[in-house]
Amino acid sequence: MARYTGPKSRIARKFGEAIFGADKVLLKKNYPPGQHGNARKKKTSEYGTQLREKQKAKYTYGVLEKQFRNMFEKASRHKGITGEVLLQLLEMRLDNVVYRLGIAPTRSAARQLVSHRHITVDGKVVNIPSYAVKPGQIIAVREKSKSLEIIADALAGFNHSKYPWIEWDQASSTGKLIHVPERVDIPESIKEQLIVELYSK
Repeated sequence: MARYTGPKSRIARKFGEAIFGADKVLLKKNYPPGQHGNARKKKTSEYGTQLREKQKAKYTYGVLEKQFRNMFEKASRHKGITGEVLLQLLEMRLDNVVYRLGIAPTRSAARQLVSHRHITVDGKVVNIPSYAVKPGQIIAVREKSKSLEIIADALAGFNHSKYPWIEWDQASSTGKLIHVPERVDIPESIKEQLIVELYSK
């Protein structure tokens, strides 16, 4: 299955949450899409609830099924609570860190900036969105890319104190991953334990 490129509002309405950011359509139509979207809801099975949570996490972070399963298996081998470790691994993807630093307005825009070689890690260009950023590494915009309108607009007025696990140096226009984020520092409303239960079957 290829990455979803259809209307994002449709996915947001499916989950009833603005998982891609502010959404005017979701405010007007806060019910699932489709012909029977506004009809009475059917009771969802336990498996359906778990699957829905996994899909929400995949759409939120823009990760495909094979990537997601590999990340889960990696998380299960780590010390700590598997669900929390999974979210930490997702948060430390380069495209997500670029988004959290305010360099891009959305994760998909951040992924594009990384793919188009606008981002450096420790001074070297990295064009792999799934690159795992490690604590202490410096993320920056390439010198010739700093004038890009999308980057300038995203950084203008962005609150860089929102996430305590990363920091932004305005003078040098560089960001740094200070430490692995704690679960309380990750704002996504994902019930990671349901994902663990789904893969544990």
